[in-house]
Amino acid sequence: MKKEFDILVVGELNVDLILDEIKSFPQIGTEILADKMTLSLGSSSAIFASNISVLGLKTAFAGMLGDDSFGQLVVSSLSSKNVDTQFFKIDDKQRTGATIALNYGEDRAMITYPGAMKVYSVKDIPREAFQSARHLHFSSPFFQENMRKDIIKLYKMAKESGMTTSLDLQWDPENKWDIDFEKLLPLVDVFLPNKSELLAVTKMSEVERGLKYLTGTSRIIVVKMGADGSALFENGKITYYEAFKNNNVKDAIGAGDSFNAGFISTMLKGYDLGTCMKMGNLMGAINTTERGGTGAFSSKESVKQTAKDFFGQEIKF
Repeated sequence: MKKEFDILVVGELNVDLILDEIKSFPQIGTEILADKMTLSLGSSSAIFASNISVLGLKTAFAGMLGDDSFGQLVVSSLSSKNVDTQFFKIDDKQRTGATIALNYGEDRAMITYPGAMKVYSVKDIPREAFQSARHLHFSSPFFQENMRKDIIKLYKMAKESGMTTSLDLQWDPENKWDIDFEKLLPLVDVFLPNKSELLAVTKMSEVERGLKYLTGTSRIIVVKMGADGSALFENGKITYYEAFKNNNVKDAIGAGDSFNAGFISTMLKGYDLGTCMKMGNLMGAINTTERGGTGAFSSKESVKQTAKDFFGQEIKF
């Protein structure tokens, strides 16, 4: 059966309130000033969905929002990037989540109010959503209490519907990592942790040891390492890929999600994994040329131009 969408994204939905050009992080009992403020689409899942749609994949999203102005901003932002929102659930008893991000140089601190994403669960996802797409991407289970409880069921449903799958953990604010990874990861075709997440999950001190520990789990494991590039683990072999350097980073919000969009979009178009890794690194770098997770992904044309102007790369979609 022909699938309507290339990818179904399931996960958290919120806005980002980004405060820039602060001279220090705030201390208890004090107040500081920010010289710039941006309110934009937030959340790992939504940034990924928006950017992978810009890269040419037909994208649908399943998630929950409150019936409020933040929710309206999320819907309008995703719709403007041609992300299909027919599987959204709007709950007037909930509030749409929000993250406040404080950027200080190339470092940042964030605080998130989960809102509706905390109560969203697998039972809220229409069965036809799984049947409509050929790939499932899920992100941030530790911000989504009910989804985390049923995460294995989520991936089993995807597999039963003939989907390939990917997972981006994001950080666990409680640092418990209480997911049965032995049961989950064999259901995940592409596991996409960053370095810190990989080491936390495996309780190892080095990337190589962490990857070897996960031998026999996900078919493909990709470790995002920021300015140090990325690592691909497949069939027991580790291959490293250099980062594309940006000497004028605006911020790194969403850089990992943009890496994911570059890698998954290229994979679903049928390219080899080496090309997927390079595209992931390039999209992550392009992300840092503008503020916010989607600022550098206004259109295919703008992405192409940034790739050429900043990194000397010619890309085709």
